[in-house]
Amino acid sequence: MGSLFTYRDSCPSIKNILLLDSEGKRVAVRYYSDEWPTNSSKLAFEKYLFTKTLKTNARVEDIAVFESNIVVYKFVQDLHFYVTGGDNENELILCTVLQGLYDSISLILRNTIDKGEVLENLDLVLLCLDEIVDGGIILETDANLIVGKVASHILDVDAPLSEQTITQAWASARDHLARSLLK
Repeated sequence: MGSLFTYRDSCPSIKNILLLDSEGKRVAVRYYSDEWPTNSSKLAFEKYLFTKTLKTNARVEDIAVFESNIVVYKFVQDLHFYVTGGDNENELILCTVLQGLYDSISLILRNTIDKGEVLENLDLVLLCLDEIVDGGIILETDANLIVGKVASHILDVDAPLSEQTITQAWASARDHLARSLLK
């Protein structure tokens, strides 16, 4: 069995995804690596990363190496997006994850990406993170597919019509009509 390797070893992996505000404080984060075992070590890494990248003007993706990790990052409004991988990871793949994260959050928030909107829709943002990466393994980077999966998680056809969006109400009515026609 020594010659076999696990699936995890054969594919790119993500160590963390960080979404920090303009002061370096957490907005939404996910860690997938044991490299930072305590909350204080995670906070220290976030502070280190923030202070090292603060002087850059990363309105488009930028790449840097910090503490033997490849970090791709992008700043939008008052938010700082970071994706971290090991020093042996492909930068293009990390950039694709970052772009998928940004695009999916942009779709969900209808292009209003700022700290207030993200905090107001934090549940959806965290679902996006979960749809992009699970346990460090990249699942999806296509924003339309990510948003579709997030929408399927929150779509509850049994909710009262007054609590549904127009799209959810139409889908619920369509399903109800289809069921009644099939009877």
